[in-house]
Amino acid sequence: AADVLSRNPGGKIIFDVKCTRNLAPWIRQHGGTPVMWKTGHSFIKSKLIEEKALLAGEMSGHLFFKERWYGFDDGLYAGARLLELLSREQDITATLKSLPDSLNTPELQVRTAEGENHTLIAQLQKNAVFDNPQQVITTDGLRVEYSDGFGLARASNTTPVVVLRFEADNQAALQRIQEDFRRNILQAKADAQLPF
Repeated sequence: AADVLSRNPGGKIIFDVKCTRNLAPWIRQHGGTPVMWKTGHSFIKSKLIEEKALLAGEMSGHLFFKERWYGFDDGLYAGARLLELLSREQDITATLKSLPDSLNTPELQVRTAEGENHTLIAQLQKNAVFDNPQQVITTDGLRVEYSDGFGLARASNTTPVVVLRFEADNQAALQRIQEDFRRNILQAKADAQLPF
């Protein structure tokens, strides 16, 4: 994003709800406008077109370049752009270490009956009460931002599961955020088998 924005100040960068909370500030720091959107290839691609964005990406690794490309995801092209960027760096290790980092989980899944994942998320959006959130985002499921991390629960569009993801500044914050979600999920679905 920083490379694209260096040539296009103020440009929009699209990313999905599963991405790190470090991304939006990073985009702003480099002169861009961050736009969080729904997870999924078609959602991200449509938003890229709608917003006339320069770049879009998902945590899954799909990257859509509109700047100097056609606006669709292409793994080989993304790899070439990364190599181009790294070829300009004197110390690649230092460059990579300078990127923001945090403690995070992979995607965790809670199995549900067919269609129940969407019902559970709707219940959480309506009834969940979280402990001291800074922001609650309902763009795609429920992403709760805290001062020191975030938690996400969203219904998969392809399988009958609720996808969870957590990120925090430290282990204590990660556990606290997971507990906040555990409490709310179990209130909505007492028999949920939580993988954390």
